[in-house]
Amino acid sequence: MFLIAGLGNPDKRYEKTRHNIGFDTIDALAEKYHINVTEKKHKALCGTGVIDGVKVILAKPQTYMNLSGESLSEIVNFYKLDPEEELLVIFDDISLEPGNIRVRKKGSAGGHNGVKSIIAELGTQDFMRIKVGVGEKPKDWNLADYVLGHFSREDRVHVEEAIQDALDAAVLMMHGEVDKAMNDFNAKNRRTQNQ
Repeated sequence: MFLIAGLGNPDKRYEKTRHNIGFDTIDALAEKYHINVTEKKHKALCGTGVIDGVKVILAKPQTYMNLSGESLSEIVNFYKLDPEEELLVIFDDISLEPGNIRVRKKGSAGGHNGVKSIIAELGTQDFMRIKVGVGEKPKDWNLADYVLGHFSREDRVHVEEAIQDALDAAVLMMHGEVDKAMNDFNAKNRRTQNQ
């Protein structure tokens, strides 16, 4: 069993915001692999299915971003998963341009409150992650206002491309090919390619 969790906020008004890119990625995975992510359990919307021969749980924590770890620790404990080998978390990153993703085997929270919560609840930072770029906040903006805001039409096009990259990377990572995912996607800079 492999858990892929996308981070976001559950309220309708947060749909398609920068902070909800994890939810958007789970929705795209669910659509591509015909998995219904509607079951309410473990403080999340969950769906189980098979992706490329691997049994998976797709999860969208419904705790609000800052408490994401409460939900994920419940799922990890219930299914007796090894976070290092069987957990992948997908979330937004303001240090990456829209259109880019970054694959990591583990690491610190890097200031992301959702990831901070997961590390605190699981007691480890050794879990795989895919960061999806949402762009740096403008200088005079409040960070919360920025991440809870929506993409420009142009940026949304790049973000949809990044979501497709994240799906491909996730499949590699489920099969233990994290290094290949890092090589394939961390060097890719869609923004400079597309301009």
